[in-house]
Amino acid sequence: MISSFIIALREGLEAALIVGILIAYVVKIDKRESLKYIWGGVAAAVALSLGLGIVLNLTSTSMSDRHSAAFSGITSLTAVALVTWMVFWMKRTARFLRSDLSGKVDRAVATGPLMLAFAAFLAVVREGLETSLFLFSNFKTIADPLSAAVGLIAGFALAITLGYLIYKRSVNLDLAKFFKFTGIALVIVAAGVLTYAVHEFQELGFLPGGHAYAWNVTSLFTRDSLLGSLLAGTVGFDTTTTWLQLGVYITYLFFVLTPYLSKARTKAAPKTAVSA
Repeated sequence: MISSFIIALREGLEAALIVGILIAYVVKIDKRESLKYIWGGVAAAVALSLGLGIVLNLTSTSMSDRHSAAFSGITSLTAVALVTWMVFWMKRTARFLRSDLSGKVDRAVATGPLMLAFAAFLAVVREGLETSLFLFSNFKTIADPLSAAVGLIAGFALAITLGYLIYKRSVNLDLAKFFKFTGIALVIVAAGVLTYAVHEFQELGFLPGGHAYAWNVTSLFTRDSLLGSLLAGTVGFDTTTTWLQLGVYITYLFFVLTPYLSKARTKAAPKTAVSA
């Protein structure tokens, strides 16, 4: 529940802020008649994202167990790669997001309404497709789909509410800190999804060490128990974890969080020669 809530909140608020920036700029330049094209582009992006989620689920359930495991492993790796890229992309471009979107709207308005709808579509569809893929992979790691669905709905509901309140200037949210800490949480969730992919490939025999367990605590609590679900939904913990899974988990967190948490280096001013 917690992991799906974090994913929905983070990705949903990003999309809501993007839509808010687009709407605010169109209103600012007195092009309110173009709002319907923005909403049309947003609706198309949402529909495509939902469609991807449905296709992923139907594809997975229609396969044999072996093919389904391979499909889940591949989609999990893809989701981790996209999420990792996204958190660094947001860290790098968040400061310029408003001006970048405003420039795209200016060009789209000058070209025509369909181009404006397409600009809105492109601005939102990346978040939507990425969310569908990551949620599909994350749901595979969670024993209780119902609680995950509740977390998903709650996360999107809060994201939409916060996005609206920020647009109306009713709430002042430190977005830099919000995206920083939710980015850390997403990386931890992604690490759990990555170990799930390793588990699937070990089950298929593609990777070694499938029975070399770092721990096996199923005698203490099961994966679908309250504690097991809570740990799986927060830090990606599994009751049966191999040494390879553990190594991949730690390695991923180290090589992603270290540069993510580091401050951007500023270029030193060139030294001037001092004459005697």
